[in-house]
Amino acid sequence: MQDCFVHESSYVDDGVIIGAGTKIWHFCHVQRGAVIGNDCSLGQNVNIGCNVRIGNGVRIQNNVSVYEGVELEDNVFCGPSCVFTNVNTPRSHFPVHGVYSRTRVREGASLGANCTVVCGHTIGRSALIAAGAVVTRDVKDYALMAGVPARQIGWVCECGKKLDSSLSCSCGRKYRLIEDHLEKVE
Repeated sequence: MQDCFVHESSYVDDGVIIGAGTKIWHFCHVQRGAVIGNDCSLGQNVNIGCNVRIGNGVRIQNNVSVYEGVELEDNVFCGPSCVFTNVNTPRSHFPVHGVYSRTRVREGASLGANCTVVCGHTIGRSALIAAGAVVTRDVKDYALMAGVPARQIGWVCECGKKLDSSLSCSCGRKYRLIEDHLEKVE
């Protein structure tokens, strides 16, 4: 845990690995077995559950809980108060005893403020989930999702700009549609 910053009001349990350059701000809790990559930022009041894996360059804004069963790949952005779940049918009188559904957020994806990701799904690379959306199924790479439940309303570039019908971005990146999946043209 050297070469990282942990605010004095935060708790980091034993058995946690935190990468160089990572900053953990006020009132956070990182639970046992969690692995957090290099150059990450955890805003105020973030909870990282047991055995959670977080890649490099991840930004988690205030009031987010990343529960066991969730994996965030490199360069993921979690907006303020976004929500993850890890049990499909929660019941207080039928506990799951550590058996959690897996949720994977792929490299470069962004989750808007107050969105909810129902467990057991994968959010594709560089996908963009709108603020307040509720993800109830897998999300394709580069998909722009909005609504309750979230539906695809377009495509986005790696840089985050919405793509027009030419699938070319003002940043210079180009894409092509292959069988309803977007692919970056190298």
